[in-house]
Amino acid sequence: MRAEIIGVGTELLLGQIANTNAQWISSRLATLGHSVYHHTVVGDNLKRVTDSFALAESRADLVIVTGGLGPTEDDLTLDAAQLVFDQELVEHEDSMEKIKSYYQRNQKFMSENNRKQARVFENASVFQNLEGMAPGQLVKHEDTLWVFLPGVPREMKYIMDEYIIPYLQNNYHIESQIVSEMMRFIGIGESDLETKLQSLIKSQTNPTIAPLASEGEVGLRLTATGESTEQAKEKILSLKTEILTHVGKYYYGSDAITIEEKVRDLLKEKSLKIGSAESFTGGRFLERLIALPGASSVCQGGYTVYTPEMKERILQVPKFLIKKYGTISHECAEMMALNAQANLDVDVVVSFTGVAGPDASEGHEPGTVFIGLQIGERKPEVHKFHFDGGREQVRVRAVKKAYEMIFHRLKN
Repeated sequence: MRAEIIGVGTELLLGQIANTNAQWISSRLATLGHSVYHHTVVGDNLKRVTDSFALAESRADLVIVTGGLGPTEDDLTLDAAQLVFDQELVEHEDSMEKIKSYYQRNQKFMSENNRKQARVFENASVFQNLEGMAPGQLVKHEDTLWVFLPGVPREMKYIMDEYIIPYLQNNYHIESQIVSEMMRFIGIGESDLETKLQSLIKSQTNPTIAPLASEGEVGLRLTATGESTEQAKEKILSLKTEILTHVGKYYYGSDAITIEEKVRDLLKEKSLKIGSAESFTGGRFLERLIALPGASSVCQGGYTVYTPEMKERILQVPKFLIKKYGTISHECAEMMALNAQANLDVDVVVSFTGVAGPDASEGHEPGTVFIGLQIGERKPEVHKFHFDGGREQVRVRAVKKAYEMIFHRLKN
C-alpha cells in the first residue's frame, strides 16, 4: 500500500512540538511492508486541511491522520474529512458515555464542546481510546483507507498497536517485506564516506544506500525488500559486509547504538576505568557516560575545573605552566589529563580546555579547543581543534570528538 501520514496542528508548524508521530508510524508501517510516500503537516485551517486531505486521497491507498480530534474550535480534522467524504458525522454512544463518566468521576463540569470528541463517521470502524478521550476510527472512501488518530503520542500508539496494525495484517496480503539498518560511522565525513563507497552507491538497486550526516558522525541507511524478512536481512548483511571492507575502521555500530554506548562497551571488554578533567565542557563528557546503564562499572568520576585557580588548586596544574602557556594550551590539557589519572586512579582520562565563546580568551578565537587523552602508561596525546558554531555547538562537538578519539584508540 502507498501510505501517507498527515499531522494536523499549527503547533507542529511553529516548532512548538516535534512531529514524532509520523516517524513512529512510518517505522511500524515499514515492518508490515507498506511504503510511506509522503509526510504532510498542515496547520489548523479548514481549507488547508481539506486541500491536504483531497491531495492525499488522490495519491495514497492508506492515509493516517493524527491530531485535530479535540473539543476546541481549531480541532478541524473531522470537519475537513467530512467535506472530502460527503458522509455524515454522528455521536458515538460508547465514547460519549466514557467522556461523561470521566467528568462525573472527577467532579468536573463538562462543557458542551466536549461532545465534539465523540463524533465519528456513520460507516466508520471505531476504536476505543483507553489512554484518552477521542476514539480512533477507520473509514473507507473511494479507493482509500483512512485512519484518524489522536495527536497525543501515547494515545496514538495505543490505538495503532491494538487495532490498526492487526487490521492491516488481517486484511492486506503483503507481497514483500522491508528491512532497514542504520550503520553508524565516526571519524569520517559524509563526502569522504560517499566517495569511498561511490561504486556501491551508483549501482544500488535492492538494497538501497542513503548517507545521512548528524553532529560529528555519519550514518548509512541500508534498506532492502524481500519475499520474507529473512531474505531482506540476508541482502542487508551481504551489502553491509562489502561496505565494511571499504570503511570498516570508522564503523562503530548499527541502529540505536550511540558512540557513548560503544565506548562504554569497549571499556567493559578491556576492564578499563575512565575519568575526566573538564573545563569549558562543564562535566558534559562525564554526564553523557553516566546517563548510560552500567556506567558505574567503567566510570570512576571526574573534575570540572573552570577557572585557572581551580585548575591549579584541584588538579595541581603548576602556576608557572599556566603563566607561561596559559590555561588554553597543549601543556595545560596534558597536565590536566596526567594529574587527573593519578588522582582518580583510572586507566583512561580525557581532558578539555578551550574557548566556547562568544568572546576570545587568552588570545584564542572562540571554538579553539585542546583535548588531552591519557591511556595507561602511554605518553599523553593532545590535539588542537577549531569547532565552528555558537557556544553550545562548540561544547557538543568537543565532547563528541573526545568519544571519537577514545573509540579509535580502544577498538584495536
